[in-house]
Amino acid sequence: MKKNVMISALVATILTTASADFSFGDMFKDMKEAATSMSKDMKDSVVAMKDGAVETSKSAERTVTNVSADVKDSAVKVSDDLKTAEVSTSKDTRDATVELAEDTKDSITNTTKDLKDSTTIASKDLKDSAIEVSKDVNDATKTISNDTRDSVKTVSNDLDDSTKTISNDAADATKEVK
Repeated sequence: MKKNVMISALVATILTTASADFSFGDMFKDMKEAATSMSKDMKDSVVAMKDGAVETSKSAERTVTNVSADVKDSAVKVSDDLKTAEVSTSKDTRDATVELAEDTKDSITNTTKDLKDSTTIASKDLKDSAIEVSKDVNDATKTISNDTRDSVKTVSNDLDDSTKTISNDAADATKEVK
């Protein structure tokens, strides 16, 4: 009888110690907090990159507007100066002004196209990056979940084996006492 009480106390101590040292609830809570934190960080990064792209686009638009105004002012000034030139050169002056306007138009068109292309590429890169980060977080969560499941199975099997061993030892001890 005394040995049965001691074995029961030993089993209770082992079970209490095993559950006191490790809490699956805390582990799952920590995993959830880590995944939530990573998701929030990723969202903040995407928003910051989007804001940067928008600011770059606005800055480029202001630059093009300023350049356009400067070009217009320059064209008006050139036109005024040309009006004071000799009458015989009016055709050459008109041709030069048209050429300048076409070159300016081409330059602004190229600049706008380059800015649009750069913004499109940056947006695509941001999207691809967000998708990759999301996939990595998903894969990591699956790995953690699988590892946790395997650990729970191992602990459960080890505890079951230990309980069986203790029970068998107790039965053997009881037989010896009888």
